[in-house]
Amino acid sequence: MDLNALTAISPLDGRYRSQLHHLDYYFSEYALIRYRLLVEVEYFIALGSKKFFPLRVNQYKALRDIYEQFTPEKAAEIKNLERVTNHDVKAVEYYIKKELEALKMSGVKEWVHFGLTSQDINNTAVPLMWKEALEHEFYPAVANLILELKQLAKAWAKIPMLARTHGQPASPTRLGKEIMVFVERLEGQLDLVQSIPYTCKFGGATGNFNAHHIAFPRAAWVKFGNDFCQRLGLQRQQYTTQIEHYDHFAAHFDGVKRINNILIDFCRDIWTYISMDYFKQKTRVGEIGSSAMPHKVNPIDFENAEGNLGLANAILEHLSAKLPISRLQRDLTDSTVLRNIGVPFGHTILSFKSVHKGLGKLVLNEAALRADLERNWAVVAEAIQTVLRRENYPSPYEALKELTRGQEINEKTIRAFIASLKVSKAVKKELNAITPWNYTGVVF
Repeated sequence: MDLNALTAISPLDGRYRSQLHHLDYYFSEYALIRYRLLVEVEYFIALGSKKFFPLRVNQYKALRDIYEQFTPEKAAEIKNLERVTNHDVKAVEYYIKKELEALKMSGVKEWVHFGLTSQDINNTAVPLMWKEALEHEFYPAVANLILELKQLAKAWAKIPMLARTHGQPASPTRLGKEIMVFVERLEGQLDLVQSIPYTCKFGGATGNFNAHHIAFPRAAWVKFGNDFCQRLGLQRQQYTTQIEHYDHFAAHFDGVKRINNILIDFCRDIWTYISMDYFKQKTRVGEIGSSAMPHKVNPIDFENAEGNLGLANAILEHLSAKLPISRLQRDLTDSTVLRNIGVPFGHTILSFKSVHKGLGKLVLNEAALRADLERNWAVVAEAIQTVLRRENYPSPYEALKELTRGQEINEKTIRAFIASLKVSKAVKKELNAITPWNYTGVVF
């Protein structure tokens, strides 16, 4: 069967392709080849600019067109070459040499891939594609979610809500503040992951510029490598084996995973609030919540997001644990798993879309929040005993504990208790002013 949305093995390329097709610019086989071309061509230009061979500035554009005008059809040519070479990077090298011949630059074509090993290309191309995917897709997506949550927090800033610790009624809070908890967490982790450098390996077969140095022993190859990588927006690792360390890569994966964990926590909280009827959900004409129960509107967007975030994190966990580990100067396991970095990225972006969709369906049910507070007058016991402590009332905690634990407490019970206290009228008035919906602490 031909590959299409119905025959794809991965749902990212099947069921969810319409939502994620733009990610093929970063993570497809075509994208990997294009980034390899970019590195190879820019390296070729860098050598020419340093006068290792004659190269005119007016030739740069034609050279850069090799990757800037690259198409999937041209990528198929390279895959055909790979069937002969049985080596993916060597096929890219041969393709560039063929392009140079078409540009009438055959005399300098042996400078393509000069002194390099395939990992100099891969360990520069992959960090570059990851960097651009984060900067163009992931960071904006997180920032947009944060902005959306801030807007909801502002709209719900004054909505009192019963808090629950250990699943039990606790001191009331405000709905907007609880949303801001997630805003602060996301902002903090976004800042952290954005501070992680993008590093690469570029130094020949085992990281020492052996071939470069033997050919041109007086050239400052370390500086050349550092400058070249910096122009690409990457930091060159100074002491490497055949491959990069992947430690910063692992840090990126862990950073994305922490953001995903925060969103899993958020999805579960919102899911629970929906089940408590704090939120209703907007419906769409023709949409079915349950195949058997017509009344249901299931919180599927938050469930879908949680599932995709979990899948992403499982793969990110393996990537961050596996990639920094390699036998001696290199084994091939890094290459195998690196081809999958787009998978957790895709599941992550998909989950962000689900969260956004779910948030757009929420309709606040203030009556349910108020009713829940009304049923839990016992939560003002903390307030009362704290004021009594201030007044040096004997054993206030114990008095409230005896009143409230295991008892059904309502407004009448609380008022009767306050009336029985041997305190001034002013203090009783102060205590009677406390309710479950105004005992919400500092207004942020």
